[in-house]
Amino acid sequence: MMKYATSGLAGLVVLAMPAVAAEGDTVNAIKQRGELVCGVSTGTAIGLSTLDQSGKWTGLEVDYCHALAAALLGDAAKVKFAPLEFKNAFAALQSGSVDVLARAASWTFSRDTEMKFDYGGIYMYDGQGFMVKKSSGVSKLADLNGASICVSAGTTTELNLSDYFRANKLEYTPIVANSREQNLANLDAGRCDAYTNERGGLAASRLGLSNPEAYVVLDEIISKEPLGPIVKQDDPAFRDISAWTLYALIDAEELGITQANVAELASKSENPEVQRLLGKTGDFGAKLGLADDWAVKIISAVGNYGEIFERNLGSGSPVKLARGLNNLWTKGGLLYAPPVR
Repeated sequence: MMKYATSGLAGLVVLAMPAVAAEGDTVNAIKQRGELVCGVSTGTAIGLSTLDQSGKWTGLEVDYCHALAAALLGDAAKVKFAPLEFKNAFAALQSGSVDVLARAASWTFSRDTEMKFDYGGIYMYDGQGFMVKKSSGVSKLADLNGASICVSAGTTTELNLSDYFRANKLEYTPIVANSREQNLANLDAGRCDAYTNERGGLAASRLGLSNPEAYVVLDEIISKEPLGPIVKQDDPAFRDISAWTLYALIDAEELGITQANVAELASKSENPEVQRLLGKTGDFGAKLGLADDWAVKIISAVGNYGEIFERNLGSGSPVKLARGLNNLWTKGGLLYAPPVR
């Protein structure tokens, strides 16, 4: 279980933050402010970033934000969540209104280069899929020839849809909306025959429909959608902390370090890899400008990557999404973190 309370914002948080001029300025600004400002979805991305009626945020991306706060500030609860529509998310990061985006946005060439962003690794390997009514009789993508398809405006999802249907000589009519909520409403009301988005997001979104059991997510995918935390490209120190926060979660799972045993292993483990990650040897925290027990604080707050996935998206959650590519490399997945040494 989580060891802290979370809080939400009713709208976009706008903070007066100076433009970052030197390495480490972002970290200094966060420490002076006393909290991390994390851009997430509008609160309806079940399993990724969800806001409940009591004002509590939960989800894999929310847990990443808590982990980053634990690393930077020693307290996982020192986070403010800024709910962002997709169309506003990148502008919020560029303006400094948020410190980091942990909001489903695929890592692409143009976002990395033209928009001057850095991705701090990948916390979700996904691919674009399609959700349809079971009663439609659609079982494969070829069956969607001539269909109307709900899609979010201005996204890589919209471009992938166009590319795939054109390349495969299939016809379709796009039903474009500005939000996940509107897409789901359109699908539920029968305004489109299918809704396309990341497959993991579709599995979660299905739970928000009036009759989830009436819908199915098709097996086929048409793209690679690597999702991860995004920061501005002007502060390598902050980018390193953002990335190594994620790597610590992945390394912890591989090394068998959990929320329940991290304190004991930090003091008693004789495994050199565990000792380095948990700060007993090597002064690796100092190399990031953090306390040497930075990873202990992270894992104590949110657990390892596997624990985070399980409670938010896996069999212990309503979504019940298989790990698949999001399993450790030792178990047939793609999750692989650089060694701490």
